[in-house]
Amino acid sequence: MKNIIKTLLFVAVTISIVSCGGNKDSKENKNAKDTAAAVSAPPKPYSEEVNGIKVTEAPNSPEFPDAKLKLISPPKDTILKAGEYPFHFHVENYTLGSMTEGYFKMHCANSAKGQHIHFIMDNTPYFASYDSAFKRPVANGKHLLLSFLSRSYHESIKNKDAYILTQLVAGKKTDTIPDFDLNAQYLFYSRPKGDYVGDEETKKLLLDFYLVNTTISPDGNKVKATINGNEFILTKWVPYMIEGLPMGDNKIDLQLIDKDGKLIPGIFNDSGDRKFTLKPKAK
Repeated sequence: MKNIIKTLLFVAVTISIVSCGGNKDSKENKNAKDTAAAVSAPPKPYSEEVNGIKVTEAPNSPEFPDAKLKLISPPKDTILKAGEYPFHFHVENYTLGSMTEGYFKMHCANSAKGQHIHFIMDNTPYFASYDSAFKRPVANGKHLLLSFLSRSYHESIKNKDAYILTQLVAGKKTDTIPDFDLNAQYLFYSRPKGDYVGDEETKKLLLDFYLVNTTISPDGNKVKATINGNEFILTKWVPYMIEGLPMGDNKIDLQLIDKDGKLIPGIFNDSGDRKFTLKPKAK
């Protein structure tokens, strides 16, 4: 009888220990799964509203990972003659003049002429070309040229082969003016630009910029967008949409800042105020 009681007690204790251990393992497994889910979960799209102005990440656009842009003319290190100069680009895996698929889903200004090249000289407002060859004025001196492929609604193609950054020299070359550092960190302003007319164009405006030799992140460099005096800190190189802008003149200033909020040195890393205008559609 005593042996039977001892056996029953042993079994009971064993079951109790196993049961307790099993609960502990179960809790640990659950915690591990919760942690893994939190790590693997994609970050929420950026959205912030300040004084009635709202900035959000734009919807996903068709990607063109194989698109390429090359500058054929002028050849590298050519000294240009000041004045109108014929530029010639080579485009691969991308069709200029075509409408970007799904453009109507963006609900923002869209060019009726289709996809194009953004040509930005010295970070001035871009010139849009729907052909790979065109003429542009070049003044005497040294200039920094950024060109990139753009969707029909002016959103840039952000891949390593879809842009060119180069120095141009027109007139007599002089060493008294330093060359541009093509390896430096650059921020170039692109959109908004010009006039926006009617409900379809003024409700949402595309905010887009181009980064070269740098990245932005929550823990690293960032882009500070000041819209009509309201600050937004952007940590992803993606297109954004702006809503809530008033009719009339508006302005945006973009700055490339470091992790401490200080402006990163560079003559184009502060765009200065870029003005654009929203207008009601004429009746």
